[in-house]
Amino acid sequence: MDFYYDLVSAPCRSVLLLSKALGLELNRKTLDLSKGEHLAAEFLKLNPEHTIPTLVDNGFSVWESRVILIYLVEKYGKDDSLYPKSPKERTIVNQRIFFDLNLYAVFSNYYYPIARDKLPPVPEDLTKLEDKLEILNSFLEAQTYVANNSLSIADFTSYATVSTIATCLDYDLSKYPNIARWFAHLSKTLAGADENQKGCDLFKVYVW
Repeated sequence: MDFYYDLVSAPCRSVLLLSKALGLELNRKTLDLSKGEHLAAEFLKLNPEHTIPTLVDNGFSVWESRVILIYLVEKYGKDDSLYPKSPKERTIVNQRIFFDLNLYAVFSNYYYPIARDKLPPVPEDLTKLEDKLEILNSFLEAQTYVANNSLSIADFTSYATVSTIATCLDYDLSKYPNIARWFAHLSKTLAGADENQKGCDLFKVYVW
């Protein structure tokens, strides 16, 4: 499988984390968006939206990280533990995935103007981010994982997002004890956690 990505990207890193959990070997192809490599005609044939991550599995192109996570676990998962077949449990996982999508968007709205445009922080946007983190903290009350108290694809995407927030903002997760506990646990148990952190560090010093 060809995997078009950049390690600085949290969505890309979520797919890398899942691929390791599934024991999949990806043929990695780095795209430098700052050089416009995602706009090359060859890549546009694979993904007309020219976004990363993009996965090509035997000629079948998939993009949008959370869609890729679902595709990989449904096709290559040994069982349904990472994406339960039970309608109720799957719905909870889906809800957490969509929540994470929104969490990353709120983080981006706060961080990108600071890092890219060199604008001063907007306190109201930080408050919105902290409100989202409070909700994530509530999801983890008395739970080891974010959905159904079982490791799922929601943890992979949430971990990539939270690690990016913590690194780029030098954010102290101890304000959210449940998140801090969950984050520490996954940092010790997820294969690829070190590479994920490397990507976070690269993103923090990324030249826009």
